[in-house]
Amino acid sequence: MTDYIKKILEARVYDVAVQSPLDKMVRLSQRLDCSVLLKREDLQPIFSFKIRGAYNRIARLSLDARKRGVICASAGNHAQGVALSAHRLGIVATIVMPVTTPPIKIDAVRYWGGKVVLHGDTFDEAYAHARALESQEDLTFVHPYDDPDVIAGQGTVGMEILHQHPEPIEAVFVPIGGGGLAAGVSAYIKYLRPETKVIGVEPVDAASMTAALHAQERVILNRVGLFADGVAVRQAGAETYRLCKDLLDGTITADTDEMCAAIKDIFEDMRVIAEPAGALALAGLKTYAAQNPTRAGALIAINSGANMNFDRLRHVAERAEVGEEREILLGVTIPEEIGSYRRFIQVLGNQTVTEFNYRYATGQEANVFVGIRLRDARTEKAQILAQLTALRYKVVDMSANESAKLHVRYMVGGRAPDLQDEVLLRFEFPERPGALMKFLDGVGGDWSITLFHYRNHGADYGRVLAGLQVPLAERERFFEKLALLGYPYEDETDNPAYQMFLSR
Repeated sequence: MTDYIKKILEARVYDVAVQSPLDKMVRLSQRLDCSVLLKREDLQPIFSFKIRGAYNRIARLSLDARKRGVICASAGNHAQGVALSAHRLGIVATIVMPVTTPPIKIDAVRYWGGKVVLHGDTFDEAYAHARALESQEDLTFVHPYDDPDVIAGQGTVGMEILHQHPEPIEAVFVPIGGGGLAAGVSAYIKYLRPETKVIGVEPVDAASMTAALHAQERVILNRVGLFADGVAVRQAGAETYRLCKDLLDGTITADTDEMCAAIKDIFEDMRVIAEPAGALALAGLKTYAAQNPTRAGALIAINSGANMNFDRLRHVAERAEVGEEREILLGVTIPEEIGSYRRFIQVLGNQTVTEFNYRYATGQEANVFVGIRLRDARTEKAQILAQLTALRYKVVDMSANESAKLHVRYMVGGRAPDLQDEVLLRFEFPERPGALMKFLDGVGGDWSITLFHYRNHGADYGRVLAGLQVPLAERERFFEKLALLGYPYEDETDNPAYQMFLSR
């Protein structure tokens, strides 16, 4: 660890990076009854901490290596960091990005003079192509996290935190993708202030470091969620894992709703928009604060970046209230008769209804999808559920139901009474031309598509809910074809939201 302290102190980052401020979140501090501070790496020239490690790595190259040029694989902030660093040092940079990369990210790399090569649908495919080009063209590969010089550059974030806050610190919360930032920050902080906790935070569906620490060895996740694309890494780095297993005080995971709520918290306190990976550490901080009411100092979260596509804000706004437990989403069965809607609203009393979806269907009962705003999540949610149940309403809490929140709420009423053998699947499609045709070619013409819902979320992947008519005798062959297609999916046929609102 002593070697890393020397590397961090000697890191060449301030030719391009700034010492970002450590700002107090006044509103959130009052809410959590503690001092909450945010390290503002969103204020770097590329709106991300990644400039630190990329520049420190490239600036230390030999003259011969500089002449040959550098290469990296990235769809986001590391790509911009390498492009800007190479531009400042007069080096040619090749950036391999997946074809699915949104134009805003490609344009940002080209702005700094990076030569963009688009290859593959996924980061893994782009990475493999970059390593092949590295060998073919004798380039220097700049790894996004698993490199000592990159780790040392990111470690300057921890150095600044201790300079800026000499008072006691209970814990510093660091987002983890491959682990470069966590390794560098923990190396510096644990050396100078071993009593201060350093806690890594990962998305619940991309927790590669958490899995590695639990298994006591690096593991490869079968798949990762892509909402926080800046930290969507299937395997923690070798060097970053070596450091983190000894230096981190633990990890916390956060789901999509919790990240959206943290984005809203940052906006309300700072009037800035963090990207999901940027708000990840604050989501973990809030979980820690709720679980540890007695604290011995400030809680500090690193806002790692603000490269948010504008189109994603709609999705974030929809999910933030649920993530903050300020809204509950329910599926409620009411009598299909005149006056039942009015009686149901009367039961809710002074509660604010945020959403109400209903479509007439034949029969004695009607299913409604309703959102209710909460003032005090600790007590109100249980009270509302108990009150409705006591009045013999059938109630299903859908606040944590991903298909309900992403798709079903927009499709209430779309029933097909005569439809048989429907299978419902939730897919992640690469956001590129031809993705739908690939899906149709993959499943062939043997089964009818009975339902399809898609919304653009401004990301490099799309989320699709699809129904297909597949007789039981053909299910095995159907799922074999899906496996060959290679699109991640979840079988939602038994999902209660589907059963209440869409099935026959």
